[in-house]
Amino acid sequence: MAGAASTGNYRNLFAECGISQEEIDKKLEAVFQTLFYGSEDERIYHPCGDDMGYMEDTGNHDVRTEGMSYGMMMCVQLNKKEEFDRLWKWAKTYMYLDSGWNKGYFAWSCHTDGSKNSNGPAPDGEEFFAMSLFFASKRFGDGEGIFNYSEQARQLLHNCVHKGEEENSGGPMWNPKNKLIEFVVGCGFSDPSYHCPHFYELFAEYANEEDREFWKEAAKASREYLLKACHPVTGLSAEYAEYDGSPKVLDEQRIKMYGTRHDWFYSDAYRTIANIALDYEWYGKDEALRETADKIQKFFAETVKDCPEQTYLIDGTVLEQPALHPVGLLATNAQASLAAKGPYAKDFVMKFWNTPLRTGDRRYYDNCLYLFALLALSGNYRAW
Repeated sequence: MAGAASTGNYRNLFAECGISQEEIDKKLEAVFQTLFYGSEDERIYHPCGDDMGYMEDTGNHDVRTEGMSYGMMMCVQLNKKEEFDRLWKWAKTYMYLDSGWNKGYFAWSCHTDGSKNSNGPAPDGEEFFAMSLFFASKRFGDGEGIFNYSEQARQLLHNCVHKGEEENSGGPMWNPKNKLIEFVVGCGFSDPSYHCPHFYELFAEYANEEDREFWKEAAKASREYLLKACHPVTGLSAEYAEYDGSPKVLDEQRIKMYGTRHDWFYSDAYRTIANIALDYEWYGKDEALRETADKIQKFFAETVKDCPEQTYLIDGTVLEQPALHPVGLLATNAQASLAAKGPYAKDFVMKFWNTPLRTGDRRYYDNCLYLFALLALSGNYRAW
């Protein structure tokens, strides 16, 4: 099927469920205003100085490339140029690594004052930075310096593919042999929720000419990988997975390094189904992968309907650990309805519509996934 990226016809599932466009527009703006300009116990965006701003991970009280790049994507989709530019300038001022082993990447975590917590990057931040910058070029037009959005995106993607080819330099973010994004540069495994083949399709159009074939191959490899990483019955994926798609079982040293085990369906993994659904909406290239959306909705609607907010092994085994981000989980399961054709698609959309934003310290991650789902399900998460 021809996807929305080529036809320009983006589904509005809220409207399909009978919700008026006025209500949809009102909710979108209200959620944006709450997350960006709400009270101190609601907002996650903070303007600073005359021309910068940051997104705070309220659970960890830091600023991450994940959140900064998410904020930029939200702003470009909602046509909020001022906030977009503020976030981008903060990221370039404080997070960008202009020397050392990881030169050309962004430090994945900083304190809210801009001082770095790490000199290492996280590949999901880089891919969202690049995609949002290309969209900004299309929506806002390229400016000068760091606001020459498309030039900045092309250089970043060049680094993601070619770093390590010169001496005294870190490695690429995509494994050059299998074309799969890594969890951390050089770690030898992946994170299924990092896989955005719909982005790579566009990188194949917008990146430097010499890298466009790489991105075409990356999109194909990513879809094949996601089919392997998502369980054939439940549709669940692990947070970290080997290159063959099997859950990554960490040794004791790495568990200590990463804080906990990650071979289960937990916080990171919620994004996997959202990415699969958006890829299907934009490109519609993989029917086998589309079926994963129905599998995961069936799992939550039937198999674990009495315990929908737990942690699970990817085969569906229920673990005695509650979900840390239940609103985020609901949001991504609703976003799955962009691809799902089963009986539960509209039920998940309406349950999400009637769910408020999360409050409290852990609101950052849930509410980022919430706004992305709201954009996607209203037809406003677009390939510009």
